[in-house]
Amino acid sequence: MLKYLLLCTVLFFTLPANAQQAKVARITAFYDADAVTELYNTAPLGIRLTYTDSSTQQTTGLLEGNLRWNKLTVNSSNGQVQNGVLRFNREQLVKDNYRITLTVTTPDNSTHQAFLQLPVITGIRFNHYADSIKRDIRFYLNVEGKFSSGKVFPLDTSAVRFAASDGKLIGQDLLLPKNDTVKSVTVEAWYKHNNRLYLRSVIPVKQAPDADSLIMKNTDGLFKRKRRN
Repeated sequence: MLKYLLLCTVLFFTLPANAQQAKVARITAFYDADAVTELYNTAPLGIRLTYTDSSTQQTTGLLEGNLRWNKLTVNSSNGQVQNGVLRFNREQLVKDNYRITLTVTTPDNSTHQAFLQLPVITGIRFNHYADSIKRDIRFYLNVEGKFSSGKVFPLDTSAVRFAASDGKLIGQDLLLPKNDTVKSVTVEAWYKHNNRLYLRSVIPVKQAPDADSLIMKNTDGLFKRKRRN
C-alpha cells in the first residue's frame, strides 16, 4: 500500500513538470490569400506554434485559434503587424523579392522567425477594350498584371505610368482632340516598382465616321416619300 502511495505521489508531481517542459519548437506564418495582396498592401495574418511535444496552438482571427495576439510580440522586416493584420510597403516588397520575415516572441519568451512569400508580378499586358481610338472620346488604357499566384488583375496609375506619342493623358485615359490628324498613337506603360516590366502598343485612330453620324435625324421627308409612292 505504501509503495502504491509513493508511486502516485511521484506521478502527481512529475507529470505536470513534464507538461511544463514543452517549449515552442517552431512557428509557421500564414496570410489570407483572399486579401488580394497582388494589389493591396494589407492582409490578415495567422501564426501557428508547434511545441516540442508535437502539440500546436494557433492565433485568433484568420486561423480561428485560441492564442490571443497580445500574448505575442511580432516584428516584421517590412511594415508592421497589429492585432493580426500585416501592413507592408510594396516598393520594399519588390526589393526583397516579395519575401517578408517575421520575428515572433512567444509566451515562453523564446524568439523564432517565420517567412511569408507573397505573390510575385511576372508580367504586364495591354487588354484594350476597343480596336481603335475615336477622336474627342476618352480611350481607357487597360493594363493587366500577371502574378505567380496564377491570378490576373487590372492595374491602375498607382502601379503603372504611361506615355503617349500623341493626344493628352488624363489619368489612365488617352484623349485625342477633334482636329487631330494622326492615324495611330503609340502608347507605353511601365510598372512603377520594376521598370523592366514594359509595354508598347500602337493603336490605330478611327478614320471613318461613326455609324451614329449616318442616322437620319429628321424622318419627315422619309414619311412623305413613302406616302407619294
